[in-house]
Amino acid sequence: MGDCLTPEGKAQLITRNLQEVLGEDKLKEILKERDLRVYWGTATTGKPHVAYFVPMSKIADFLKAGCEVTILFADLHAYLDNMKAPWDLLELRTRYYEQVIKAMLQSIGVPLERLRFVRGTEFQLSKEYTLDVYKLSSVVTQHDAKKAGAEVVKQVEHPLLSGLLYPGLQALDEEYLKVDAQFGGVDQRKIFTFAEKYLPALGYTKRIHLMNPMVPGLTGSKMSSSEEESKIDLLDSPSDLKKKLKKAFCEPGNIENNGVLSFVRHVLFPLKSEFVILRDEKYGGNKTYTDYETLEKDFAEQQVHPGDLKASVEKALNKLLDPIRDKFNSPEMKKLSSSAYPDPTKQKSVTKTTNKSNEPEDLIPSLLDLRVGKIVSVSKHPDADTLYVESIDVGEENPRTVVSGLVNYVSSEEMQGRSVILLCNLKPQKMRGIESQGMLLCASVDGDNRRVEPLDPPAECAPGERVYVEGYENGKPEAELKPKKKVFENLQADFRISEDLHAQWKEKNFLTKQGPVTCKTLRGGSIS
Repeated sequence: MGDCLTPEGKAQLITRNLQEVLGEDKLKEILKERDLRVYWGTATTGKPHVAYFVPMSKIADFLKAGCEVTILFADLHAYLDNMKAPWDLLELRTRYYEQVIKAMLQSIGVPLERLRFVRGTEFQLSKEYTLDVYKLSSVVTQHDAKKAGAEVVKQVEHPLLSGLLYPGLQALDEEYLKVDAQFGGVDQRKIFTFAEKYLPALGYTKRIHLMNPMVPGLTGSKMSSSEEESKIDLLDSPSDLKKKLKKAFCEPGNIENNGVLSFVRHVLFPLKSEFVILRDEKYGGNKTYTDYETLEKDFAEQQVHPGDLKASVEKALNKLLDPIRDKFNSPEMKKLSSSAYPDPTKQKSVTKTTNKSNEPEDLIPSLLDLRVGKIVSVSKHPDADTLYVESIDVGEENPRTVVSGLVNYVSSEEMQGRSVILLCNLKPQKMRGIESQGMLLCASVDGDNRRVEPLDPPAECAPGERVYVEGYENGKPEAELKPKKKVFENLQADFRISEDLHAQWKEKNFLTKQGPVTCKTLRGGSIS
């Protein structure tokens, strides 16, 4: 396909969906003469997860544009980064990465024969490369080395010298792999600008840098190998995949930090050029989208329900993962997987038995800043027919602005002047251009006729009065919930309406000084 494209067409394909390009003019000049030589590197640390499909789909774009693509398995980098890959496991993890990355590429139809695969230790231990490391260390300041690795190298209280070497090695890789460009996530930007500054100091050419956006994980933060609930492992079973997607952050109408939507945008659309929302005929039947922008607009306006989006992503993702699961179902691959990533529970079984609680120690409902609020005013969102914009008094100097997707379920007359329960320490999020400074808690029952009702505090409660869970009266809420800790998402999974219409967490009532928080009619409903 690359031979059929003009240089302009190739440049457009190479740069589509990227967040930033450093050296775009140089890229266009090279494409007038020949095809681009580009590399993508991955440190062989934690198990690759589904977010790795984002660079994989971009590599497919590079090949379509006629690029010569090298994939670097950066085994030495994995060790230098605070020994994320212990030396005795380095070879096994590199073999695992080779097998799983190749399986991912094959699952999206990328021909492996058009790629060059290289291990870092194949050239990084040579005499010439080692000498260049010493030369680089004589011109790079400690400040610049530390700053360059700040977003990538694990930050600890007492950093190791190896972490300062990491950016320099990544810069030298561009020269020793003989490429025109390096491709990576935007979290690599400081290393890329470091390379642009220091490679010329050794007499080497400054390279082009192509940067993907960072895709949010399932909790709304960066998808991370070290955060189990934030990511879907490539070998997760269909049932585990369903469970993780069910818990994923995907608030109705909220397109900010939505990991499910981002996966559709950066993986599924580039691979297939269309995406099908699967839904029952009574809700309009299946709908095919040929561009992401229309899907995002419909989701923001709540024309697409989070449950339907998750179910559709689940089906598409299982189709991508099935060939990888099949490959790693062989005895040889199972042995490689278990050897490269030994089960830590078997090594720590003694310490685990001393923990009497199945919940993490810090996962308690008192971390949530729940308050009684009173709706001072309510109006429809100017840019979304299904959203209300409410001004809610929660006992502070000024009312908070809150955006809620309740237009189809609760009339504005019912909302005006109503007492509600507000979660006040979520990170503020823009919803269709208006910043929402809290979440109004509602009970809901899904089915043929979905019903939603805001939770009701006792009538005697004043705005700002604290709401707590029975038995957790004395805990202190976080100032702002950190998305990476997924506190609300994990706690919310156990929110329910009891048979006597009390709001509960694990069968313990939500309480105020005036009595329990209730719901009018939705017995057995969930709360969100």
